[in-house]
Amino acid sequence: MRMKRFVAVTILCFTAMVPVCSQAKLIKNFDQLMFGLRTGSEVRAVIFYARCKLVVDSIETKAPDAVGGMSFNTFEYYAQNSIRNPKAFVTTSQMTLIAHPRQGHVYSYTKIKIFEDNDVEINTKYLIPTTHQVVMDETFYGKVSSGDDGNAVCLYER
Repeated sequence: MRMKRFVAVTILCFTAMVPVCSQAKLIKNFDQLMFGLRTGSEVRAVIFYARCKLVVDSIETKAPDAVGGMSFNTFEYYAQNSIRNPKAFVTTSQMTLIAHPRQGHVYSYTKIKIFEDNDVEINTKYLIPTTHQVVMDETFYGKVSSGDDGNAVCLYER
């Protein structure tokens, strides 16, 4: 009886620890982001678009009250001046087929660039699947959030 109780308590303790071990940690700046990526952590961006500056066709526009997320499954880092870039940055992108309410089925291509000064540029395009014609092209500008600052881009690692 004691052995069954011991096993049950042990299983319960390990089960209770799983959520603690798997909780995501906020990445507060570019250096922490690069450390996480270089050490193999899973990194995810959560973007609060309403907190960004939105530019469409060179005109600043009100950003939608929307939230999006994207994982850094693949990424590339470019040191300062490595490709004639004045600031170091890391970039990732992904393309997903979505059903858009007005455009129908389109590819949604999103690229995130995070710069060494914590500036963030997010470019989103919708492309027609058969022709790859771009039917929407938006660029959002924001900053990495350090927690309570109201910045648009929250980064997490696990």
